[in-house]
Amino acid sequence: MLTVLSHYLDSIRDNLRLDHSSEKEVIQELETHIEDEVQELRESGLSEEEAADTCLTLLGSAKMVARQIYEAHSQGSWTQALLAATPHILFGLLFALNWWRGVGWLLGMLVLVLVMAVYGWWRGKPAWLFPWLGYSLLPVVVAALLLLYLPKSWSWVAILVYLPLALWLLYSITVRTIKRDWLYTSLMLLPLPTIVGWFVAIEPVNQLPEHWLQRMQDFAPWIGLTFLALGVTVATFIRVRKRWLRVSVLVVSGMITLTMVAYYAEGRLSIPAFMILLVVMLLVLLSPALVERTLRHSG
Repeated sequence: MLTVLSHYLDSIRDNLRLDHSSEKEVIQELETHIEDEVQELRESGLSEEEAADTCLTLLGSAKMVARQIYEAHSQGSWTQALLAATPHILFGLLFALNWWRGVGWLLGMLVLVLVMAVYGWWRGKPAWLFPWLGYSLLPVVVAALLLLYLPKSWSWVAILVYLPLALWLLYSITVRTIKRDWLYTSLMLLPLPTIVGWFVAIEPVNQLPEHWLQRMQDFAPWIGLTFLALGVTVATFIRVRKRWLRVSVLVVSGMITLTMVAYYAEGRLSIPAFMILLVVMLLVLLSPALVERTLRHSG
């Protein structure tokens, strides 16, 4: 195939944002179509270069073709939507049914999340993987929050040992995810603002009180409800086709869940704290787009 056609297909591949198996199938079909079209144009009397230029003109820009293909193939099945929503549903039930107090339930949930994350990672990173991948990072986030309660004499452990390792892990996984599609990074990080919101609402002081677990139990049904709302969000995300709709679903969901946190926290979450959480939510969900742009330019 001519160099110009190869570059055209490479440009489409770079902007396609589909999973590996779907991308390979689509590119093969498109390549066959282009070869057939070029052959027909050559038989009509055009040179090979003229036939290639005419074919690309008829197809349109690579970005436009990639967007059309994405919208035609990006919609996940209901099975994929259910798989993607499952970790949110399970964590919702964990709190709604007060199973979070059982160590066995927590360990079983963590093992299931890790198994599904590893399985999906090695199966080509399908769309349903990323919510599972986000929950596999939950122990890292929870440990970082609990480090706030270490005695000052132990703070150097967090600074010198834990934080560099945690940041390296988060950076590595986030960058790999962004290279696939920044929207999936946002999907992976979707529960983070809600988790931080509930943490702030339940424990607004600097020292861990003795009745912290009682607070958790009091708020557990509402915590579970916010996770179930995230499950609905993820299922909707998988089923819609257009990227702008997917972005809207994530942002609106973040606002709704944080509003639920503020409402059910019964005044424990102040208005300034709520506004700060909204800003953090927008940064968490939309900053991957900027990172992806930077990586593409540097690449």
